[in-house]
Amino acid sequence: MTSTPASPSTPDAAPDNWVGAMPTVIQPYLRLARADRPIGTWLLYIPCLWGLGLAAANGFARLELIWFAALMGVGALAMRGAGCAYNDIVDRDFDAKVERTALRPIPSGQVTVRQASIFLGALCLIGLGVLLQFNRFAILVGLASLGLVAAYPFMKRITYWPQAWLGLTFNWGALVGYAAATGGLMSAAFAIYAAGICWTLGYDTIYAHQDKDDDALIGVKSTALKFGPATKKWLAGFYFLTLAGFAAAGSLIDASAFFYAALIPAAAHFVWQIRTLDIDDPHNCLKRFKSNRDAGLLLLLAPICELVTRFM
Repeated sequence: MTSTPASPSTPDAAPDNWVGAMPTVIQPYLRLARADRPIGTWLLYIPCLWGLGLAAANGFARLELIWFAALMGVGALAMRGAGCAYNDIVDRDFDAKVERTALRPIPSGQVTVRQASIFLGALCLIGLGVLLQFNRFAILVGLASLGLVAAYPFMKRITYWPQAWLGLTFNWGALVGYAAATGGLMSAAFAIYAAGICWTLGYDTIYAHQDKDDDALIGVKSTALKFGPATKKWLAGFYFLTLAGFAAAGSLIDASAFFYAALIPAAAHFVWQIRTLDIDDPHNCLKRFKSNRDAGLLLLLAPICELVTRFM
């Protein structure tokens, strides 16, 4: 009996990732959900933690938030997978023309559009199940993001700023997290949401530099193509605004000096990213992009330090 060969992995996934050890029949679906590349889940999940952390630092700390953090981890995993499946359904013709994405499950023929749609529906049900565990206001805030999610794959066709739309979408969890903890939204929550948008503009511009040559050939737009050699200057601006957004959030909750001091490690990390980035080296870009998991967690130090100081 001959065994079915394992599903091919995309170039930006680690060659020894855990998906390759799973049963062959489910590997294409795990790759469709980008389970072999967890960085996207982290980048969706971390803003949720920002929202929860800011709420806790602003006087809403309670043990229930630990449960909320766990639920949001499951939700981020499911909805990141759903977003990737939806994006791949919409972009299947473009993906087939780009070297980095040609081996994705749909363009490579491992999964049909119908199968991907059913898988998408199942992941959305999981995400809805998580969302329904929160208060009514948080549920409404979460549902309000669906329009952003639905429109995102089409942005690269009409604007050089699809990264800005991704920022609006990927950082919505900051608002959901704050709303889940407090039952409402305050200006501080919008400040870190704005900070997250700027953060995404930075890291996804780096990511887009991997595909800029193929994108230019097939007519897909991105900030990487728009900024070109001036990318580092734009990144400096985006990351400065990210830190400024967090500082504004701190001011709006009357944070102590510890909140602002805790932003220094994140600032140092952003400086490292910009100084060592080579926009013409895809491997360098991918490594700097993935390092934003660490950047996001470093930013989380600010509300955590503030929470600790308020309980001292």
